[in-house]
Amino acid sequence: MPASPPVAPPVAPGLDLDHLRGWIGRTETARDLVTARGIRELRATLDLPPGDPQPGEAAPVATAHWCLAPPAAPQSALGPDGHPARGGFLPPVPLPRRMWAGGALEFPDLLRVGDTVERRSTITDVTAKEGRTGLLCFVTVAHEIHTPRGLAVRERQDIVYRGTDAPVGGSGSGAPPPAPSVRESIVPDAVLLFRYSALTFNGHRIHYDRSYCIEEEGYPGLVVHGPLQATLLCGFAARLMGRQPARFSFRSVRPIFDGTPMGLCAVEAEGGFDLWTADAEGRPAMLAEAR
Repeated sequence: MPASPPVAPPVAPGLDLDHLRGWIGRTETARDLVTARGIRELRATLDLPPGDPQPGEAAPVATAHWCLAPPAAPQSALGPDGHPARGGFLPPVPLPRRMWAGGALEFPDLLRVGDTVERRSTITDVTAKEGRTGLLCFVTVAHEIHTPRGLAVRERQDIVYRGTDAPVGGSGSGAPPPAPSVRESIVPDAVLLFRYSALTFNGHRIHYDRSYCIEEEGYPGLVVHGPLQATLLCGFAARLMGRQPARFSFRSVRPIFDGTPMGLCAVEAEGGFDLWTADAEGRPAMLAEAR
């Protein structure tokens, strides 16, 4: 019996995967400075005492680098969703919805006030697959964050693109997580989402423009940023462990929206904690591991 022919990767009209994979290997370098103002505003946004950060003082969370050297596209170069228009460093994926699906981080060192920071980014993969929510295109980016002391952060970032007809509720995560041994609750409101968008220079309208969110993208409310959820979970893990984790990974499994309680949940695991955010119905929205 002849062997079955190889299955071609899924495609959408205008999605030329071979062309998009031509972006693999592209690199970009960006630089910034860890300032006292930036650390003070990050603390305030995370509901920590802002204080008066001094030179050499450590950032309040290991993921503080997400506030540094964001892409600064001119206003005229933004797409209708508030993101920079397709192309440039990231491949021009012709699917309209773009989200941060997850990532994995290692923290050899902490960022400190006064550090000059250089981020070196490389596109390492572009793939497409047919998921339960329709066609998905994944772009994987590797980042290294360096200070004068050396490597501070090593990161894999997973970006997902999808169509407008995909359901907004997410596909779930399979088996539910166990009952948390530790749980905190916050209510992410529009002000928190706006402040985090400002800190990260994130123009994506789903995080602050309610009418756009509902009328154009079909969400029931403002979407809580994936990086904000990950930052809250990483800080939660640091409080439980008594130190910043050395490794942290996370994966979004459904969106979570403003105005209702969001749980920060954790159970002990070997070397650290398994964590997740939960919506008002207790469903996991983001799964994470801190070690």
